[in-house]
Amino acid sequence: MSRTFTSLDEARAAIGEEIGPSSPLVIDQERINAFADATGDHQWIHVDPERAKAGPFGTPIAHGFLTLSLIPLFGADLFNLDFGGARINYGANKVRFPSPVPVDSSLTATATFTDLSESAAGAVLTVKYVVSADGAAKPACVAETLVVITP
Repeated sequence: MSRTFTSLDEARAAIGEEIGPSSPLVIDQERINAFADATGDHQWIHVDPERAKAGPFGTPIAHGFLTLSLIPLFGADLFNLDFGGARINYGANKVRFPSPVPVDSSLTATATFTDLSESAAGAVLTVKYVVSADGAAKPACVAETLVVITP
């Protein structure tokens, strides 16, 4: 269930609290292939199920950047910033992919606000996301993202 924040003060008060988990999302071969087509990354470990069976993971795996690209979807499921103007992706401080995402994995995510600062462009919210695949010992993706919230 999404958590709504109606002010900068409410968001600031939530710093350090884990939000989530999100609703699950299954990463099927169709999604992996669509991402490969969109990015031009057609490496066989992602798009060739027969060859991938004999590869290091025994099955196709999702692109790390596919997993990362789902953060806006998970974020929208986890929280709503119901204040300010536009939200602008400002980048990421750190991104890691500790564990692969085998095809047909179910992913969930949590979010933790870690910082909220002011800049000339607006407020800058730093959010740590942890994306996990069911049954995996380590997260699939850990990313610290920054979003500018314009006035």
